[in-house]
Amino acid sequence: MTPDLTNEIDVGALRADTPSCAGVIHLNNAGASPSPDPVHQAVTAHLDLERRIGGYAAAETAAEALAAFYDETAGLLNAAPDEIAFVENATRAWDMAFHALPWAEGDRVLTHGAAEYASNMLAFLQVAQRLGIVVDQAPSDETGQVDVAALEAMIGPRTRLIALTHVPTHCGLVNPAEAVGAVARRHGIPYLLDACQSVGQIPIDVQRIGCDMLSATGRKFLRGPRGTGFLYVQRDFAETLDPPMIDLAAARWSGADHYDLAPGARRFETFERHVAGQIGLGRAIRYARDVGIDRIARRIGGLADTLRTRLSEMSGVRLHDPGDRRCGIVSFHCTFEPADATVARLAERRIMASVSRVEMARTDFEAHGLEALVRLSVHSFNTEREINQTVDAVRP
Repeated sequence: MTPDLTNEIDVGALRADTPSCAGVIHLNNAGASPSPDPVHQAVTAHLDLERRIGGYAAAETAAEALAAFYDETAGLLNAAPDEIAFVENATRAWDMAFHALPWAEGDRVLTHGAAEYASNMLAFLQVAQRLGIVVDQAPSDETGQVDVAALEAMIGPRTRLIALTHVPTHCGLVNPAEAVGAVARRHGIPYLLDACQSVGQIPIDVQRIGCDMLSATGRKFLRGPRGTGFLYVQRDFAETLDPPMIDLAAARWSGADHYDLAPGARRFETFERHVAGQIGLGRAIRYARDVGIDRIARRIGGLADTLRTRLSEMSGVRLHDPGDRRCGIVSFHCTFEPADATVARLAERRIMASVSRVEMARTDFEAHGLEALVRLSVHSFNTEREINQTVDAVRP
């Protein structure tokens, strides 16, 4: 049974703020979680304002709400507002950070291949082909998480970056981000954390983790609008970085042949952006902080544990959630049908799930002989009744 957390979270209020819960079981929160009413209203109100007075005037009118995004995000991460950049998605945020480093032939990036997301690996491979950098993949330990001791032993004089995915896209593993941060600090190596799947469902403190850069999205566990994300860059470290591209928001054209980069993380922003989305993401973060990230994490963890236990008891179901610590993503495959067929059957019963495929996380899939997995991902507004309905629906 899921631990009784009703004294911690008003699940009824969360569901009332999510009207589609009346007709849909949302278990694709690791893909795109439905926004609560206050977020939806913040976005649509600004879009309506743009229709009435125009985009530029609307942005000026919404200056306070736009600034609130930086304050809310900083509060979420235990960072400072000037260490936050609004970016259109997590991949672009990660790319801006990774490509800002001064790579040279023979430099090495150290990562955990089993957890790495396809977009990140593609960036590694692209720079390896263009500039001749080397990608070192630290192994997993006996639990499936990154082997921190092995990772540290792989550090060499040309290691220029440690890049870690906190929670993979395809399974419930939670990598030990703080332990890796301690290694990075000991060796004075920059540390980039992909928190796309962890922000919103796991408390994140960049001071404790010790990362220099962190990328995240709005649409997943934060329940913000699509087309939104953010990049955290530690203030002093940001001053050493030259963004791969700039515009008049990222820099000031200060002379005929000179420009000055914006201070801090703002050098990674662009002038043109989804203004309503930035407002909506700030409101989504405030919503999550009002509920309480610690409380959200405990409820998600309890529901996910119940779902794993129920699925593990079923004949023909094989779980794929490695690691010493797990989160709200629950992945499995059925021996009696392809993952696409399982997800299609769930969709017929209005249960939203997704399929993770080998090309999304090739290293881990190939190591386990997998082609595809069913991915279910719970949130704090889900109920034990929905978990039971889903398990019943998985049965052939």
